[in-house]
Amino acid sequence: MIKHTAIWILVALSNISLFAQAKPNKFNLLFIISDDLCSNALSCYGSTICKTPNIDKLAKQGVLFKQAYCQATYCGPSRASFMSGYYPHATNVLNYKSGRKAIGDRATWAEHFKNEGYHTARVSKIFHMPVPKGIERGDDGEDDARSWSERFNSQGPEWKAPGKGETLEGNPNNTKPPIGGNTFVRVEADGDDLVHSDGKTAQKACELIKSYKGKQFFLAVGFVRPHVPFVSPKKYYKDYPWKDMPLPERIEDDWDDVPKSGINYKTSLNMKMSIDQQRKAISAYYASVSYMDAQVGKIMDTLKETKQEDSTIVIFTSDHGFHLGEHDFWAKVSLYQESTQIPLIINVPGKKPAISHSIVELLDLFPTTASLCNLPIPSRLQGKDISPILDNPNHSVRDEAFSVNAKGFLIRNERWAYIEYSDKKGKGGAELFDMKNDPKQFTNLVKNPEYTHILKSMKQNLITKLAEVRSSDLALKP
Repeated sequence: MIKHTAIWILVALSNISLFAQAKPNKFNLLFIISDDLCSNALSCYGSTICKTPNIDKLAKQGVLFKQAYCQATYCGPSRASFMSGYYPHATNVLNYKSGRKAIGDRATWAEHFKNEGYHTARVSKIFHMPVPKGIERGDDGEDDARSWSERFNSQGPEWKAPGKGETLEGNPNNTKPPIGGNTFVRVEADGDDLVHSDGKTAQKACELIKSYKGKQFFLAVGFVRPHVPFVSPKKYYKDYPWKDMPLPERIEDDWDDVPKSGINYKTSLNMKMSIDQQRKAISAYYASVSYMDAQVGKIMDTLKETKQEDSTIVIFTSDHGFHLGEHDFWAKVSLYQESTQIPLIINVPGKKPAISHSIVELLDLFPTTASLCNLPIPSRLQGKDISPILDNPNHSVRDEAFSVNAKGFLIRNERWAYIEYSDKKGKGGAELFDMKNDPKQFTNLVKNPEYTHILKSMKQNLITKLAEVRSSDLALKP
């Protein structure tokens, strides 16, 4: 009897040990990303004009990050970075490729989940996909096929959509009809949401969520709005009459202390935009945001209807920010706050809603979600696990954020933002901003002797960061 009892105890202890070691993959993952979305166009980030009720609702349920930053300020390298787990200058992917060649057999974010037993799916733009041409064609763009169990594209008419259209750049006499390409075009489109790519994307995402019930999934949903062309059904324009759109604060001689490399590639000047055209651009941008927000609502409603809310982590973000006339800059690419800072909301079932001012990076999503889903975190990743912030919004994981474009680098902390330029033509220069006293970045302090010690410190921080970025395991062949 004693012998049998001892065996039973050993078996029981063994089972307990095995149970303790086998961590369940508790959560599904729903990753929603908008294209070219600035956080200040969202009500939950303080906009008093643009209406985003569905994203606001998600923000009230999760943790909203006020200081989240992208690692590159244009689509291709930003997406390659957070999907691969490396900074752009670790992979040298500063173009519009997926980065697969650079990372070899190393698993991407989605592929890591796939390798751990998740069903992974992509709907529309996650890795780079040219807009509008890729959407017009309905092709895969620079997608990485290995990352997904299945993938779907969402074709749409883009600037060719029937409706009231107008070209807003390079059209000083208002004589041009809507034109194709990566251009500021406004279209108040005929028809409903499903005429356009994002409506189709939401519909497919909802179908997949319903079919995935009982299945462990990582579903990545990529909306292309508010990326130009600004195309959305005309009903979304009703809240944004263009004559009522305020322009951002501007100062005289704003560019006098900006290095030539720091002048953005799209400006009010080189786009030949009249004040009316600028107001129309802002109006059309907000209409595109509201259209995208409505699609987010459909997906969240489906998640709730299928009773998968309590088993699914939801992330909402953008690949980078966007200028709406600040400094007379438009679009992305610059290393200023409007372009580098991004919206980020993470909703984990069971965790309390909060607002965090801690600095985080898009690169942190890969290790953080792996941690939350009880998956191994590859040691090679250059992001950090920010999951402790979800329990304590005042917790700090990073002291600085790092972002790049093709001409330079940004490193910033709570107080200071330092930008250093060095483009291929040998044009350099630098900018230093006091983000506490000058959050709109009007005064470059680089030549002010009172800030020499700050400038020296931030320069050294950048040198240290670049050395860290470039010392990744990619120096070794896979």
